[in-house]
Amino acid sequence: MLKSIRLLVLPLVAALLLAGGLQAQDAPAAPAEVAPVALPNVIDVRVSATPERARLIIDLAAKTEFALVSLSEPDRIAIDVRAATFSVPEPSGKPAGEGNMISDYLVEQAAPDRVRTMLTLSAPAQVQQAYVLDPFEGQPARLVVDVIPATAEEFAANVARDAAASGTATPPVTADSTPAGGSELPIATRPLVVIDPGHGGIDSGAETADGIKEKDIVLSFALKLQELLVSSGRFDVALTREDDTFLRLEERVALARTNKADLFISLHADSFQQPEIRGASVYTRDENATDVLDKVLADNENKTDIIAGFAMPQMAPEVVDILLDLMRREMRHQSFVAAQAIVHQLEPSVELRRFPVRQADFLVLQAPDVPSVLLELGFLSNADDMANLLQGEWQDRTADALARGISSYFDSMVPDE
Repeated sequence: MLKSIRLLVLPLVAALLLAGGLQAQDAPAAPAEVAPVALPNVIDVRVSATPERARLIIDLAAKTEFALVSLSEPDRIAIDVRAATFSVPEPSGKPAGEGNMISDYLVEQAAPDRVRTMLTLSAPAQVQQAYVLDPFEGQPARLVVDVIPATAEEFAANVARDAAASGTATPPVTADSTPAGGSELPIATRPLVVIDPGHGGIDSGAETADGIKEKDIVLSFALKLQELLVSSGRFDVALTREDDTFLRLEERVALARTNKADLFISLHADSFQQPEIRGASVYTRDENATDVLDKVLADNENKTDIIAGFAMPQMAPEVVDILLDLMRREMRHQSFVAAQAIVHQLEPSVELRRFPVRQADFLVLQAPDVPSVLLELGFLSNADDMANLLQGEWQDRTADALARGISSYFDSMVPDE
């Protein structure tokens, strides 16, 4: 089971919910007085689930405040949003998908200024993260809540915590107060993330007819992402290039390997002969392309050097081959986990390609000892993607989602205690 991260919002229990058996007619106490504002409508609510997690998405007419609480007898998670009305087409139902944590959900008007979504649990669960997204491209503002499995003890502790908080005056949680990424990792040193803005120098990458170059777009985005990750305090972050410099693919991989990176992310924005193709996607290395792995290694480097720290030089060649193969398999697995975590966070925020987790034989992904993914931000050959790639708001939103995905990946790598 993935290790849960610290809850990203504080339960507004005093203002919104009372632990235990809360009914719709039990109007919660009013929150601290704030200046009168027009409260939005809740447009839609939907729940999807897999065996690993469930996701609640609440569409809102405008951004608003929200709060969460865990309840027992029966076991539930309640999510309140500050809203005046709701027009949800299906205010009750069962989650879509094959998960078994949530048996059903119910949307109700809990108070004149609050709409509540109640998730009934069929197994212990807890909120992994929750955040509000700005509206974009015809999509309304959204509250996204991810729920993951928990032990019975963890759920009981969350219920007790929320019950204890019911007598406090916890201030409302706004969308802006939710940090991108979540909790700190309980390890002594920070993970190193190497961001690789594709192309550079004499290699412009894709280019539009009016001279907009892929190399410039991805460098600008890489700098935004670096700033976000560094400001979180969770990561050390390095760029393979910080200006218009040309680097060979082998040099980019070597930089990550030499510095023992914990994650390598290559950024691109290509063109395609079919202009209707659009959307972001995340690539890992093709599982069937093992015959080209050695192309990323420096000249004169041998297999024993690759596994330095994992095996003694005098090991028999066949043992070295086995260890190297195991390392490659583990890196491919970690790369796939990273790609899934990133796509999971991009999905509510960014237009994605169909089947956005993909595999291809990208040379830059072939380090045998560093988890590596390649993110295609979009296509310069598509007018809608092109408009997004040049828009600061889209860049900020996408970088924020990517930062959350990176944080989620590293949280999943922390072993259960």
